[in-house]
Amino acid sequence: MENGVINPPSPSSIRKIITVASIAAGIQFGWALQLSLLTPYVQTLGVPHTWAAFIWLCGPISGLLVQPIVGYNSDRCTSRFGRRRPFIVAGAASVSIAVFLIGFAKDMGHHAGDSLEKSTKPRAVAIFVVGFWILDVSNNMLQGPCRALLADLSANDHKKMRTANGWFSFFMAVGNVLGYAAGSYSRLYKIFPFTKTKACDIYCANLKSCFIIDIVILVLVTVTAVTTVKESPFTKQVDEDETKKTSPFVGEVVSAFKSLKKPMWILLLVTCLNWIAWFPFLLFDTDWMGTEVYGGKVKGNAHEVKIYGEGVRAGALGLMINSIVLGLTSLALEPVGRLIGGVKNVWAVVNFVLCACLASTVLITKAAEAWRRHAGPELAHPPAQVQGSALAVFGILGIPLAVTYSIPFALASIYCSSAGGGQGLSLGVLNMSIVIPQMFISVVSGPLDDAFGGGNLPAFVLGSIAAAVSALLAILALPNPPKQVSLSPGMGGGH
Repeated sequence: MENGVINPPSPSSIRKIITVASIAAGIQFGWALQLSLLTPYVQTLGVPHTWAAFIWLCGPISGLLVQPIVGYNSDRCTSRFGRRRPFIVAGAASVSIAVFLIGFAKDMGHHAGDSLEKSTKPRAVAIFVVGFWILDVSNNMLQGPCRALLADLSANDHKKMRTANGWFSFFMAVGNVLGYAAGSYSRLYKIFPFTKTKACDIYCANLKSCFIIDIVILVLVTVTAVTTVKESPFTKQVDEDETKKTSPFVGEVVSAFKSLKKPMWILLLVTCLNWIAWFPFLLFDTDWMGTEVYGGKVKGNAHEVKIYGEGVRAGALGLMINSIVLGLTSLALEPVGRLIGGVKNVWAVVNFVLCACLASTVLITKAAEAWRRHAGPELAHPPAQVQGSALAVFGILGIPLAVTYSIPFALASIYCSSAGGGQGLSLGVLNMSIVIPQMFISVVSGPLDDAFGGGNLPAFVLGSIAAAVSALLAILALPNPPKQVSLSPGMGGGH
């Protein structure tokens, strides 16, 4: 026992780890819908492309504030249901409320006075933004405790920590596949015919139907996990020095940063650059397919709007392929890491792959534009080789994405296993290195794209450069975690 936390004497069974990791499928189903459908959807509400990126600021801001706070409090939660499970249940319930608001924003906005004739729907935008912010806060409330619970169940077994995060990444891929498959199916609304209304067209009705399915999946996996995996209640020991602090949370965060060793600081830097590389593509991937590859427009004549929608659905198909590759790669990371000399080498190699893929979007876009100039703008689709190249980029990117979703979190749990904060707070500190670059990209991507004539390529090129720098730092500066000779019960998760 240390700091009042009773550490698990031995790692839990793989069955329990898989059960908790399966919550990632419910989280990622909704996240996949956000990435593939919400940027185009918010533009149909009248928000221009430049300002659409600013709406995504809510995710990084909520992550910056919510994950450390939730992590700190989950480390010290004295509920009889355990430390992590109350936050997991609260997060799942909040996600359900949020996706309902997002999906029904047009209907509620219309009932509140939005005109169907006007392109801008301010009330629907307001409801959408509120739901979007709640969704991102809830995702952070849910995902942080899930990963912390996996670290608790691993009990400082380094291999099991990597395996647990690999399973979490695998179930993220499962959620992605289901989400992107649902998003790419244009007749899903027929399962729920009530979703198509006067204010909500087929695209909107499909989005609502997807979110209804998301609620069902998330509730099922969450209820299964919290009822089958038990936690021992945490009995807090009063620290007299802590009671004198006016803000113990701030003190813990400062202490956590002060106690970070050099490997953890390098991990934070590599992670930061890695997400500067990822976020432009994650934010605008389907918009890139609809606009640059297919040549459609969000607002234009009927043909241009139709082509844009087909491009977005093709992007959702690409993201589904990406997720299949992600899931297969997640299960292979442990043996591949041993084969090529450790996880830092894996991370470096895949960041070079990320760099090349983001750079290739420029070549694919130029090829699509050259074809349209030659064939004329009225043709429906780009040639097969252009479509195939774009989908190949989506698929190949599943490999580095699997690493991004697992290895940084496993390394953070290992590096911080003997730090002053618990697993929840440690993962919250890592999350800061993820959300700060997301805030940066959300602010600069729209103006950057406009400065170069519009489109998504400038942000993608910036991401390619960041990926290359991240790869070099990973291979030259990031140390492999120390080999574990023996496991001490006093070093378990939650320390």
